[in-house]
Amino acid sequence: MAVAPENQTTGLVLAGGRGSRMGGVDKGLQLLRDEPLALHVLRRLAPQTDAMLISANRSGDDYARLAMRFDARVIADSLADYPGPLAGIATALRAAHTEFVLTAPCDAPFVDPQLGTTLRRALDEHGADIAYAATVDTDETRIAHPVFALIRTSLADDLDAWLAAGERKVRAWYARHKAVQVPFHDHRAFYNINDLHQLAELARR
Repeated sequence: MAVAPENQTTGLVLAGGRGSRMGGVDKGLQLLRDEPLALHVLRRLAPQTDAMLISANRSGDDYARLAMRFDARVIADSLADYPGPLAGIATALRAAHTEFVLTAPCDAPFVDPQLGTTLRRALDEHGADIAYAATVDTDETRIAHPVFALIRTSLADDLDAWLAAGERKVRAWYARHKAVQVPFHDHRAFYNINDLHQLAELARR
């Protein structure tokens, strides 16, 4: 799994949500081509990183079985009641033993194989603390994808304080730091499956 040592990156699959738009099912364990969505993400993220984490607040045994295939660890939010992706990121910033955490949601099975490299290049060029993805349309309109991000683990204390203050919005926390939005042109790489109907449609293609 390990790549060049200078990457110093831990991958994080965010699978800790309620799955409310899927009727409360555990989104990362729903099947696409007979495999859990989270497994598709793990497969694409792991070659870009030095270590892997899965953020999950339920179905721990199921995620542990997936994790074993990638020598990954399963972590749970330290905050109760599914407070959102920042809680999973906060736990990962503490759990990681690398300089960076590279995040992707469990419902995006086509993660760009160059996500980490592209975000790291932009982060270094801008001297930033956070780099996150945005897709660009033909008219140059950008759509932000803030949970596809590369984040310095040195921000752990600040994020813990942000969450302790009751804040939950990802982009609002990014705005506290030097964050760079990085353009990508492959929209498919950031396609996320919000409900069971979308999943069924994708499976039929």
